Amino acid sequence: MYKNILVAIDESEMSNAVLDTTLEIAEPGISDVTLLFVGREFVPSMMGVMYVPETYLKDIDMETQGRVMKMLKTYNERLKQEGIIAKEVYLQGDPAKQILQYAKDTGQEMIIIGSRGLSGVKEMLLGSVSHKVAQLANCPVFIVH
Repeated sequence: MYKNILVAIDESEMSNAVLDTTLEIAEPGISDVTLLFVGREFVPSMMGVMYVPETYLKDIDMETQGRVMKMLKTYNERLKQEGIIAKEVYLQGDPAKQILQYAKDTGQEMIIIGSRGLSGVKEMLLGSVSHKVAQLANCPVFIVH
């Protein structure tokens, strides 16, 4: 039985399976669940001559954050229907680093995360958030395929 469970959510279809797994693992009235989404930061590229106003990047970030918070609320409603109370957290940065740091800082006992199913060369070139988290976490990691 796990009291503190961190659930890493993204905007893929895999997040539905991650939530289903959370419903199987979390215990109503016992487990404290955190739904975590990590957005990548928009960094203006120096490659090219195009100028992007800072306000434009902030607008995109605010739009993304609003969409993600709405998605997290929808997932949270599903958990509430099963008696599980969850909080919603939106962070920015490198997803694996942010997930690991948040889990460490908040004393998470388990991380549930989805896998896009990358393997071989694609995983080496693109990296896998779930793989990095599983290798470096200080707690059990449940990877949903």
